[in-house]
Amino acid sequence: MKLRKVTAASAAALVLALTATACGGDDNKDDSGSSSSSGGSGKIKIGIKYDQPGIGQKTPQGYAGFDVDVATYVAKKLGYDANQIEWKEAKSADRETMLKRGDVDFIAASYSINPEREKSVDFAGPYLLAHQDVLLRSDDTSIKSPSDLNSKKLCSVTGSTSAQNVKNKLAPKAQLQQYPTYSACLTGLQNGAIDALTTDDSILAGYAAQSQYKGKFKLGGFKMTNENYGIGVKEGSDLKAKINKALESMVSDGSWKTAVEENFGPANYKYDPAPKIGDVKS
Repeated sequence: MKLRKVTAASAAALVLALTATACGGDDNKDDSGSSSSSGGSGKIKIGIKYDQPGIGQKTPQGYAGFDVDVATYVAKKLGYDANQIEWKEAKSADRETMLKRGDVDFIAASYSINPEREKSVDFAGPYLLAHQDVLLRSDDTSIKSPSDLNSKKLCSVTGSTSAQNVKNKLAPKAQLQQYPTYSACLTGLQNGAIDALTTDDSILAGYAAQSQYKGKFKLGGFKMTNENYGIGVKEGSDLKAKINKALESMVSDGSWKTAVEENFGPANYKYDPAPKIGDVKS
């Protein structure tokens, strides 16, 4: 009888110990369910583009681009080494949903800050001021201003508003051509099927900088809009302040400039100076 009592007590103690262990297992996690910024053996999930050369691209060798460099630097400042980063594809239409669901800790994916998006997510930054521009063949001298796009074949990807913006505001007689991908637009631009490709100049510079296109294209330099790239975080997340501090360090120690020149330099991208945190230019 005595043996049974000891065994029951031991079992109860074991249950209590296991329960305490289970309850304490999430002590190093933040309110989003992800590992805290103390790093250690945890992981951090970051959303990027997989299909934008110079910005964010998945390659056989890994991940590359300006946003990837920025995100890696920020993660390091948060306490995570590169091998602790879990990259996630953040397609444009999915970004807000990914942040709300907690699929990622933050997103750096040519993510322009605008009032509509700020209703549902928070932004650190901006960390890059881009502009809508056009990409032209390097030997084309007929397009020197946005108005010269009238009667020209202007390409952007299906579903994009970039080409429509140009037609509505600057070149009402432009002939809009919608292709499924930017790569298809580039092929059309190269063989003369279209005359210009339009989207953010940072994206255009990334494509033009690819080795197979070296010297074949040039940026118009029209700066038709301001696009403030920010790092998206879940609404109310304390990561916003931490990321802003990391971005300030990236600019001050020269890493920001190095990343811009390495990713966009081959396209002779005339980039703006690093924007001040919180300075969103309309």
